Amino acid sequence: MSWIATPAIRPFGSVRIFARLAAVSLAAALTSACVGSMPGVGSLGAAPTPAPAPEAPAIEAGKLRVGLILPLTGGGNAAVAANSLKNAADMAVAEFSNSNVALLVKDDRGAPDGARDAAQQALAEGAEVIVGPLFAPSVQAAGQVARQAGKPVIAFSTDAGAASRGVYLLSFMPESEVDRIIEFAASKGKRSIAAMIPNTAYGTVVTAAFQEAAARRGVRVPALDRYNPDRASIEAAAKRIAALGDQADALFVPDGGDGMGLVGAALAANGVTGARMQLLGTGLWDDPRVFAAKGLQGGWFAAPDKAGFNNFAARYRARFGSDPTRIATLAYDAVFLVNALNAKYGAQAFSEATLTNPDGIIGTDGLFRFRQDGVSQRGLAVLQVGAGSASVISPAPRSFTPGA
Repeated sequence: MSWIATPAIRPFGSVRIFARLAAVSLAAALTSACVGSMPGVGSLGAAPTPAPAPEAPAIEAGKLRVGLILPLTGGGNAAVAANSLKNAADMAVAEFSNSNVALLVKDDRGAPDGARDAAQQALAEGAEVIVGPLFAPSVQAAGQVARQAGKPVIAFSTDAGAASRGVYLLSFMPESEVDRIIEFAASKGKRSIAAMIPNTAYGTVVTAAFQEAAARRGVRVPALDRYNPDRASIEAAAKRIAALGDQADALFVPDGGDGMGLVGAALAANGVTGARMQLLGTGLWDDPRVFAAKGLQGGWFAAPDKAGFNNFAARYRARFGSDPTRIATLAYDAVFLVNALNAKYGAQAFSEATLTNPDGIIGTDGLFRFRQDGVSQRGLAVLQVGAGSASVISPAPRSFTPGA
C-alpha cells in the first residue's frame, strides 16, 4: 500500500514528515568504529563479493544532486548494510511524489581516505548535500571536505564524536535511549538507580550518558559496576549488585542479545528480580533473545516504536525481494527529508536554521531533530519485556517539549 501522495510537510515552526512509522529490534553493534548500537546488521553473515560499479546514468537537468556515500565494497558486513541503505535511498526517491533528487552514489570502501575521495567526487559533480557515510572515521573525513565547500552532511554513525556543525547524525544514538529510560524511571518514582554496564565501546558511551541523565533528574547512583563479556565477570558483578540490598530501587543494564541472557540468569541466581529492583535497558533489549532470557520479564527499555519499520520493511520486500537491514530506514528518511525540504524551501532547504529546527520531524522511526552540534535526538517509546515479546507502556512523543 502506498502511503505517499505528496510531501506531507507543514510550514516551519512545525516541520513534519508523516510516514507510517517505526522500528523493529535493536540488536548488536556492527563494529566498534561506529561506537554504538548499529542494529540488525551483525547477524547478516559474510558480505557478498562486490559487483563492478555500474556506469552512472545521465542526470536530468534541474535535478537536485545528492551525494550518497556508503561502504559498498567495505569488509565484513559493511557491504551488506551499504547495499540495504542504497536500496532504501532509491526507494525514498521513488516514493516521493514528483521527486527532484538525483543520487550520486559513491563507494568509500569503508575507509576515511575513500570517504574523502567520494565526497570530493560528489561535490565536483554538483552535490548540494551529502548523505552518509556509515562509519565514524569516514563521516569525519567526508565532513571536512563538505564543510570546506559549505555543504551539509547527513550521516549514519552512532558516534557522537563524529558530529559537528553542518555534519548531522541521523542515527539511533545511545544517548537518546538512555535519557528516555532514566527520565521514565524517575517519573515512576525510581530515585536510586544502580548500573551494571559491559566493558565495551558502547558501554563507555552509555556510562557517560547514564551519569548525565541521572544527575539531570536528581537520581542517586549507589553503584556503577562494569563487567567483561564473560560468565565469570558477569556473575561477580551480579553478586556485587545483590549486595546493595535496598540501596537501589532500579538497575540499569544496557547489554543485548546473548549478553543479557547471561546477565538475567546471574541476577536471578542472586535474588535480583523485578520485584526487588526495576530492570532498565536500552534499545539493545529489543531482541528476541532478550525477551526469552531468564529474569528479565517486566524490565523496561527505550526504543523506537515498531510500526513504522514494519511498514517500511513490507514495502522494501515488495520492491527488492529481500529484507532490509534495521538501519535501512536511516537512508530512506535522510533522502526523503532532503527531497521534502528542497521542494518546500528551495535555496534555504539546507541552511543550519532549517536543518536544526527545534520542532523536529516525524520519519519512519518516529520523531527526531538535529541539534546545532550535529547530534540527533529522538522521541522514543518505553517498552516492557513480556514472555517472548515486548509491549509499549509509554508511547513515543509526537512533539518535543518546548525549550527542552
